[in-house]
Amino acid sequence: MREEKWMIAAKRADFQGIAKKYGIDPVIARLIRNRDVVDDKEIDEYLNGSIEALPSPWLFKDMERAVELLTLKIRQGKPIRIIGDYDIDGVVSTYILLRGLTRLGARVDTYIPDRIADGYGIHLPLIEKALEDGIDTVLTCDNGIAAREEIAYAKSQGMTVIVTDHHEVPFELEGEEKKEILPPADAVINPKQKDCPYPNKILCGAAVAYKLIQALYERYGLSKEEQEEYIELAAIATVGDVMDLQGENRILVKEGLRRLPHTWNLGLQELIRANGLEDKKITAYHIGFVIGPCLNASGRLDTAQRSLELLKAEDAAQAAKLAGDLVAINQSRKGLTAQGVEQAVEMVETTSLKDDRVLVVYLPDCHESLAGIIAGRLREKYYRPVLVLTKGEHSVKGSGRSVEAYSMFEALSECKELMIQFGGHPMAAGLSIEEENVPRLRKKLNERCTLTEEDLCPKVTIDVAMPFAYIRKDLIEQLELLEPFGKGNTKPIFAQKGVRVLHSRVFGANKNVVKMQLMTEDGYTMEGVYFGESAPFLERASQEPALSVTYYPTVNRYQGRENLQVVIQNYR
Repeated sequence: MREEKWMIAAKRADFQGIAKKYGIDPVIARLIRNRDVVDDKEIDEYLNGSIEALPSPWLFKDMERAVELLTLKIRQGKPIRIIGDYDIDGVVSTYILLRGLTRLGARVDTYIPDRIADGYGIHLPLIEKALEDGIDTVLTCDNGIAAREEIAYAKSQGMTVIVTDHHEVPFELEGEEKKEILPPADAVINPKQKDCPYPNKILCGAAVAYKLIQALYERYGLSKEEQEEYIELAAIATVGDVMDLQGENRILVKEGLRRLPHTWNLGLQELIRANGLEDKKITAYHIGFVIGPCLNASGRLDTAQRSLELLKAEDAAQAAKLAGDLVAINQSRKGLTAQGVEQAVEMVETTSLKDDRVLVVYLPDCHESLAGIIAGRLREKYYRPVLVLTKGEHSVKGSGRSVEAYSMFEALSECKELMIQFGGHPMAAGLSIEEENVPRLRKKLNERCTLTEEDLCPKVTIDVAMPFAYIRKDLIEQLELLEPFGKGNTKPIFAQKGVRVLHSRVFGANKNVVKMQLMTEDGYTMEGVYFGESAPFLERASQEPALSVTYYPTVNRYQGRENLQVVIQNYR
């Protein structure tokens, strides 16, 4: 087991006063403060925030210009092509723009690049194809901010180009200053532009697309109800693209999850049913680990067009078939991922890679679409930045996943001369590179890496050291006020020391569920469950007189009976 550094959050506030004012337990007040929600306005928005409080779409730089242009093109009957991306965010944003523009009477079609044949974003062949097809206007979503040359070419051929994106804006350094390099599009809607006044800089691509449709619907005088039809879609993409669940994002996801069980979208209805979730409370976890991977899987192993067809489906039988196909493709993806992870771990453990602070793992025979998932698994195992590269048709391609102390996008920017193309965020990136430059990239990233041992030690931040005896059903119910949990609004972590495992049973085909009876030093007993490798956990429990554990409290409901239990997260 990796050595972890446990710390207790020590943020201060008047927890009793906050609890009294908002009618919550002081523990809940402490958890809210630990998420840097501090003043009354922020606390009120966190507990009671609604879609009415979200910023106006008109605050985006270039929103007025984009709406004017699209309104004109719709009126003139000019053909518009949406160019999206093959992941969940790209597919959902493509569908939002397609449905929204179709509703307004636009002549519109879509093109989602093929991950392997086309690669990410707009390339010159896509512009050539659009010209050949007589397209007047290209509208991007979840891409385009880095396509300066391609957009310049489209403009030189007389096309109108509107970019909607949320990725980092490319830059060049002039001394210490970062100078933005924006594409020469007719309008660029991306909150990450330095001079964009929109307050939420961490929207996903689909939420940016939703904001554009919202502004268009307002201009056309359509009702609030119609504008809000896209909220569950924006919510799915926000979680699926791992955006921070703070402020506007958290409100969108909270509201989207509320609507999702009764969604109007036939494809989503059938995908929920195909995954056995129709009678369950759907949480951000289900989007991140059940629904989202199905929507992503087709873009990985087949074509993302399948996921778009699912969202577009207007017939229940067709939607059910497409949903079943996506579930099957996702099962196949899981098997291939497990093989890739095993191969990558063996490579790290048996070569000099294990000494690197930035892992650059080249798996030539791995399906290139799985590189990002495998990089994520390696990042979890070794807690360091990871790039997984695979052999593509024309070059080596790869994806990276990072740790909090390392901006992968900036690190790659310092090595840009070695790559054909790259882009992404601080925590994730994608790239293409010539095969002979792979060792050079590994060498340069590691030479320039400033990560310390401290940075590479996984940290467990405990919200509250709370004895089991304090756990009550009403407190567990109040914890639901903090949902949805995810990046930027993590699930609370509680801790208890001096815990003995009295007796235990192991379940699951992979022996990865331990049910047990726990007892604290003062004799308080509690049911517990641990999901993970059972053998090391039980070995540690038998060797030590007592364990310290981190946990999350839940109500276990079984055959009409309810009892309190703790789900153990970490132990030592």
